[in-house]
Amino acid sequence: MGRTGASTSHHVLVIPFPVQGHVNPLMLFSHKLALQGFKVSFLNTDFNHKRVLSAMALCDDGKSPVGSKNISLVSIPDGLSPDDDRTDMALLCEAILDNMPAKLEELLTNFNALSDGDDDKKITCVIADGNMGWAMEVATKMGIRGAIFWPAAAATFVMELNIQRMINEGLIDSSGFQTNKKQKLHLSQGLPAMDASNFPWSCTGDSTSQKTIFHYVERFVEASKLTDWWLFNTAYDVEPAAISLYPRILPIGPLLASQSLGELGAQFWREDHSCLNWLDKQKPSSVIYVSFGSLTVHDETQINALALGLELTGRPFLWVVRPGMIKSRNDSNPNGFLKSRGKIVSWVPQQKVLSHPAIACFVSHCGWNSTLEGLSNGLPFLCWPYFVDQFFNMSYICDIWKVGLGFERNEKGIISGEEVKKKVEQVLGDESIRARSLQLKELAMKNIAKDGQS
Repeated sequence: MGRTGASTSHHVLVIPFPVQGHVNPLMLFSHKLALQGFKVSFLNTDFNHKRVLSAMALCDDGKSPVGSKNISLVSIPDGLSPDDDRTDMALLCEAILDNMPAKLEELLTNFNALSDGDDDKKITCVIADGNMGWAMEVATKMGIRGAIFWPAAAATFVMELNIQRMINEGLIDSSGFQTNKKQKLHLSQGLPAMDASNFPWSCTGDSTSQKTIFHYVERFVEASKLTDWWLFNTAYDVEPAAISLYPRILPIGPLLASQSLGELGAQFWREDHSCLNWLDKQKPSSVIYVSFGSLTVHDETQINALALGLELTGRPFLWVVRPGMIKSRNDSNPNGFLKSRGKIVSWVPQQKVLSHPAIACFVSHCGWNSTLEGLSNGLPFLCWPYFVDQFFNMSYICDIWKVGLGFERNEKGIISGEEVKKKVEQVLGDESIRARSLQLKELAMKNIAKDGQS
């Protein structure tokens, strides 16, 4: 599919899982396909489609909505009402399976019925987020070829491929619940041991919800086996142990946006580009960048402790506080902490921020997109995972790659301001972490260079 000058008669339907951290890399991949001449229809849920259009309407750069005439945005309903909580993963997964397969089949039927033999309109390939692997069931039924795209670490998918082994070995039961709290999953040398309490389906304290998510995972893992094409946003030199376990895995990353792409047409919130002008005024390697992604929620006590810690460092900081990130607050700025050294914004063009020479380190929730973007820019990490695969990604960062540190919580479960100050000083004062960060950047970039392994 990577042939330069491919005919636009190849029409690909791309389907992300409906959260920001999945939409971003799938849209970036769509742009890579469009640059090769493919026609792409990008399928959001109706709810997210409206959010993306709203965010794009607020952009004033005058560019085409998604930066490519070969990409069009389409949508189908997810089965939830506008007021339902789409951060409730069990609710979302249940609604997806109950509603979207039939709607996807209807969409594909309509597309191909309206083509009138015009291959430019007919969908010839479906590329689905691995977390939407059930789409392969629909594509197979309709005789359409497909591929899955995995937007997280290869190791997490490899772990999910081993669900039956974990059940057989007594690590989890048939509903995904941990049965042996002392035992961990060791897949191979070079991979961190995986604790069942941090498996992706263990992101809720509610047993019914956990069971729902676990069975959703089982479904998409089995459906992914319907295609021979497994495309992964990773690089061999980043995850050699995981990739070596399954030859079907094709590493195509790290996927990074070129500066010329402009607006990708994937953001749920308007990006605040004023932060780039602010960064231009800061000294090289001086700014602490803080971002917890699109789903993390913190209470006010923790937010104020972090704000105090940032002030205690005496360093400039750029902090992303998106709408809804702080429990029980309507505004988006922590009270009283926006001082001359810091800038707080609601959403940023993150790849541009991380590549800015003023950034010194990345305080991150360790989502895979953020992890890849940080390591591709040679940055040291301070890890603050929230849920699902983020704890495993922290293990990669701290234990395998050794390019970052984690935080310790106090007796009240809070990461204190003093702990933030201490770890910032520690990570920025450790020359070996900085050296390894730059080495990992070099390896990652080599993989996507001409004749690289991605």
